[in-house]
Amino acid sequence: MLTRTISGAQPHDQVVLKASNTHTTGSEHFRSSTTTPYRPSLFPHSTANLVPKYRLAVDRFLTKSEETWLGEQSTYDAMIQMWRFAVLPKGMLTMAVEMGLWRADGDKLSRIVPTPIGLESHLENYIESDPAMLGETLLIIGRQVLTSHGGFIDLLALDETAAVHVIELKRDKTPRDVTAQVIDYGSWVSTLSRAEVQAIFEVYSPGVALEEAFADRFNEILPDEVNAAQIFTIVAASVDSATERIVRFLNEGFGVPINVVFFRHFTDRGASYLARTWLVEHEGSTAATVSASRQIKTREVWNGTDWYVSFGDSPEGRQWSDGMKYGFVSGGGGEWFSRTLKNLTPGARVFACIPKIGYVGVGVVTGDAQRFDQTLVMLEGVETPLKNLPLNGHYRHADDDDDTMAEWAVTVEWTHTVPREQGVWKTGMFANQNTAAKLRQQFTIEQVTAAFGLED
Repeated sequence: MLTRTISGAQPHDQVVLKASNTHTTGSEHFRSSTTTPYRPSLFPHSTANLVPKYRLAVDRFLTKSEETWLGEQSTYDAMIQMWRFAVLPKGMLTMAVEMGLWRADGDKLSRIVPTPIGLESHLENYIESDPAMLGETLLIIGRQVLTSHGGFIDLLALDETAAVHVIELKRDKTPRDVTAQVIDYGSWVSTLSRAEVQAIFEVYSPGVALEEAFADRFNEILPDEVNAAQIFTIVAASVDSATERIVRFLNEGFGVPINVVFFRHFTDRGASYLARTWLVEHEGSTAATVSASRQIKTREVWNGTDWYVSFGDSPEGRQWSDGMKYGFVSGGGGEWFSRTLKNLTPGARVFACIPKIGYVGVGVVTGDAQRFDQTLVMLEGVETPLKNLPLNGHYRHADDDDDTMAEWAVTVEWTHTVPREQGVWKTGMFANQNTAAKLRQQFTIEQVTAAFGLED
């Protein structure tokens, strides 16, 4: 039996662990006594710099006045001891994760012995070249990333939600060090703004825009929110039971997204194999809800002026040639298609995009949204109803006497337009299912501005 007592609430740098250990394994029986101080150097930041849900897991233990724990004999510093044993029911010990591989020769099974020599030194290269070996599609954005407190993160990656994955290899680190280190790195990563994440990627992959790389990897545009959540992964050929307990407690007890992925290396008849398993059941990552204060940093700032407008050009419906010639954008046939169009106000700058074609115009809104059949445009200095002009497209809808079903239009003074066939599109540009949406993505603004020869 192991009894640990912390007497009296003390400052974090003065917590002392007093342990009296009795442990029996088979015929072995021994007793020892240790006193181990908590070392605040485990976290170069104070716990106040940790994101709240992780700080709770740490501070809960550093402020305990008296606790008693049961478990196997060991001596680590106070915080790690408490992480290790708090999750265990009385008398229960965890067992290390082990993987086995057998060769089937007819009715005979031959076990293949793992060969760990050199594996961890290669894992970083393997993951960088194919991060899908971690069980989900990831985009590596940095390797050996220098933190503000002098540490180096082995690998940083984005998933399809733009959550940042901190990937740290165990190598020869102790259970205390590897777990504390990955959380410490995570606390630093959680402070990164979208611009800082982009800067890290620019160093890692010079000349490639993050938006392009993200679209190439996930076939989706980079979300407005980048680094709204963080996921921590420890990569190892093996870990001891202490690390397992720490990770399980943080993951299952406090919902901290930390896990260990194990790889074992096998060779058989000249061929090499890698086997993978997770400590905690792995189902991919989900970005957490982010507070308003974090949104300011993790998403690009809207300049208050620029809007994306989807111009749904089709042979049976509206035609971009009409919008380009007479100065308008429109949408309708249901409230979904006209609702966001009404957010456009005079003075707003619109970037018109034909879905699956590209950007075809940039201009300034000159009037509020109105029903198409009530919209007036300036033609040779005279206000003229749109419906009376020789239009190529069709702008009537079934039941459009109802405003929610009608086509709605917004008049625009175009700064620059191109025909449909010359639409500008580059992988990673912004697109949206709404007719109008705030255009935050600087990458799209820059690409269109350059293509159209505009001064931003």
